[in-house]
Amino acid sequence: MPLQKLQGAMRIFSCQRSYCLRAQGQLTKDFMEALKAVAGSSNVSTSLAVREQHGRDESMHRCSPPDAVVWPQDVEQVSKLAAMCYSQGVPIIPFGTGTGLEGGVSAVRGGVCFNLTRMDRILQLNTEDFTVAVEPGVTHKALNSYLRGSGLWFPVDPGADASLCGMAATSASGTNAVRYGTMRHNVLNLQVVLPDGRVLHTAGQGRHFRKSSAGYNLTGLFMGSEGTLGLITQATLKLHGTPEAMVSAVCSFPSVQAAVDCTVQMLQASIPIARIEFLDDVMISACNQFSGLSYTVSPTLFLEFHGTPRSLEEQVQNTEEIVKLNGGSDFAWAREPEIRNKLWTARHNAWYAALALRPGSKGYSTDVCVPISQLPKIVVETKRDLEESGLTGTIVGHVGDGNFHCILVHNPDDPDESRRVKDFTDRLARRALALNGTCTGEHGIGLGKRQLLQEEIGEVGLAIMKHIKATLDPKDLMNPGKVL
Repeated sequence: MPLQKLQGAMRIFSCQRSYCLRAQGQLTKDFMEALKAVAGSSNVSTSLAVREQHGRDESMHRCSPPDAVVWPQDVEQVSKLAAMCYSQGVPIIPFGTGTGLEGGVSAVRGGVCFNLTRMDRILQLNTEDFTVAVEPGVTHKALNSYLRGSGLWFPVDPGADASLCGMAATSASGTNAVRYGTMRHNVLNLQVVLPDGRVLHTAGQGRHFRKSSAGYNLTGLFMGSEGTLGLITQATLKLHGTPEAMVSAVCSFPSVQAAVDCTVQMLQASIPIARIEFLDDVMISACNQFSGLSYTVSPTLFLEFHGTPRSLEEQVQNTEEIVKLNGGSDFAWAREPEIRNKLWTARHNAWYAALALRPGSKGYSTDVCVPISQLPKIVVETKRDLEESGLTGTIVGHVGDGNFHCILVHNPDDPDESRRVKDFTDRLARRALALNGTCTGEHGIGLGKRQLLQEEIGEVGLAIMKHIKATLDPKDLMNPGKVL
């Protein structure tokens, strides 16, 4: 190795080593003053309460607080702050709304947490091109509120009111994915601050085309990177026309098998379903109690259709026939917006409804995704496994694209129960892998599924991912300890 490169490598190693040996909470006074000079004193905090708030998400992983939290106001500040951290070997942890489910915001090596919520501008709406550019503090609900009256909407809707750039970082999905796709299908361009402070526009600055054959797909590279390659400071999104009419439905089934078989048959019949959600009997009972509903306590499908009034009539008729063939009953249609909103609010509150089954306990939600043909098999086996494990848990999911979740409610202070939760989630993930599926459809890898990722993509795939990480982040400062 040439002497200059060797000296550079030694400086990097020395910087990393000195930081790792330094106790958390011991960033130098000069460094803290430098952060304040860029972001402003009111936008930097070392308060223990603030740091602990930023060291956890909605997962079961323990809190690992950063050494400091900063609230940048614009991309220029993000760039300067990142460059400062990079030069000093200080880890950088991006933070949006903190609604992740795999420990993605835990500061396992301390460092500086970049809370991006104060960058909350909707920058450019192009109604004729069906696109919009947003900063990382904009949530999907805030965007759709802004779009109200424009005839456009953004359909990707995870259960929480997550930030849109955070949704890009985790490649989020939601109830509408079966028709409109996930974040991977609805992001056209990203502005990313790289670990050393350089600013990258993944599709070229200001560009918002629908397709391209120009070189590597850099936008796709950062989708699902979970903050390990850079800080996403702007996302250009694909919008969709607001449906002329919508209708929702609820129907119950005699068994899990019948409900999931019905799902597969509706997809095979090419019915253009916008949403199709499965809730097992435990989940529907919890939703009834939490949201004041009165649905039959049995395996249940929530459905929604978008289109013209005439097209909806045909969709409804075809769906009813398939439901009846699978023993479905208690079929109830909802056309009024108030009733539909109540139904889907209950679905989005499923996490909190499950937690209410054991007040004072903690929840852990894990997800997998399999090919549609394997969906009945894995859901039935998972339901059996859940019952035999003796755990308190529910099954709920976006079964229209083969993705479902298990929400497990447990006492984290009980070592035996925590072990059984971990064992169950590992069995579920490996069951999905055995059926040619993935260990996570939308929650991400974070801290909890790194070994499972290796099993999924193999040694060569993992080596390539590590090489990409080392190329963009040679000091391993961007959200270290996650994914890889």
